[in-house]
Amino acid sequence: MALINDHFLKLKAGYLFPEIGRRVSQFCEANPDANVIKLGIGDVTEPLPTAITEAMHSALNEMSQHETFRGYGPEQGYDFLRSAIARNDYRDRGIDIADDEIFVSDGSKCDTGNILDVFGLDNKVAVTDPVYPVYVDTNVMAGRTGEADDDGRYEGLVYIPVTEENGFKPALPSEPVDLIYLCYPNNPTGTVASKETLKEWVDYAKKNDSIILYDAAYEAFITEEDIPRSIYEIEGAKDVAIEFRSFSKNAGFTGTRCAFTVVPKTLKGKTSSGELTEIHPIWNRRHCTKFNGVSYIIQRGAEAVYSDEGKKQIAELIQFYLTNAQLLREGLESVGITVYGGVNAPYVWLKTPGGSTSWDFFDQLLEKGHLVGTPGSGFGASGEGYFRLSAFNSRENVIEAVKRFQNVVS
Repeated sequence: MALINDHFLKLKAGYLFPEIGRRVSQFCEANPDANVIKLGIGDVTEPLPTAITEAMHSALNEMSQHETFRGYGPEQGYDFLRSAIARNDYRDRGIDIADDEIFVSDGSKCDTGNILDVFGLDNKVAVTDPVYPVYVDTNVMAGRTGEADDDGRYEGLVYIPVTEENGFKPALPSEPVDLIYLCYPNNPTGTVASKETLKEWVDYAKKNDSIILYDAAYEAFITEEDIPRSIYEIEGAKDVAIEFRSFSKNAGFTGTRCAFTVVPKTLKGKTSSGELTEIHPIWNRRHCTKFNGVSYIIQRGAEAVYSDEGKKQIAELIQFYLTNAQLLREGLESVGITVYGGVNAPYVWLKTPGGSTSWDFFDQLLEKGHLVGTPGSGFGASGEGYFRLSAFNSRENVIEAVKRFQNVVS
């Protein structure tokens, strides 16, 4: 009989978002007339910008003609998109990233999990707590952890608490670690890291021969000038960091799927025999072996993100969601709720009122306000006592949600 990967059995019974879906479905079945507003999962609600859809339509028309039809494309991404990314997101901002250091994919969620394929199981892994669950669960699936304790922390991982008490600034690990997950602007807390903070992490990685896995999926929402948008703004980061970015939230690609990962050629790891080797060709081999590339139509749409019209329309889209975040933040603060995030990120991270647990508060909001958010404990033990709200929704729903929230907690 075929044997399964037993490491999957270590995972907690329900992945966070399916568990939310289960509870919401159960509530809606029992209350079919309830108008439930969902501010939980960070899925966009506004249509794709016109510049993007026009580029996709044009590409689709190309696919209908013999002369311009395309089959398989390059697994790493078409040159036109890799060049646009490297130029606009990096070189125009003074960061020396080459076109072929860009790998186009169908999502940062996929890439942050897939990148583990190129690293050995003996690596010591550090994650912040709370944390985006994918970072933890994919390491569990790969076999890098033991079992989870009663707080949901897995044996073998190094957890770095990020809470109100330490100003949401993760402390450097007290022990050497090999792989470090950082996410800024942060999901779920909505907080950001200064250049000084990132320099501390880069210096740590250099000193300990570590590699930072830097998730910058929300960089487009940064509003403050002195906050870095890329870890490569820090001197030496190209030697110790891989960066993940996505078109999902800035350009509305959650349903069309396009992202990219930057793997600098100067980044190196060690073989089991202790020899230094470049990560770039190893990731390239993995990428080409297990992935056939993002469709031509979608990549033309992503290219339009960098057109003059695309930049203008995306700036308006980002501002729309940031205004939603501002409304949520100010509406909650007006009734005495302690709130973080919502300034440089589309997420609002709040302290649950009255000392209630995050899941109890989830149930209270759902039952009394017909509102859905995300319990902080679903992001890790240090997320207990907190709650995440997403600004990805219509303006009408956000305004109504604030009123309902205020009624529930007042």
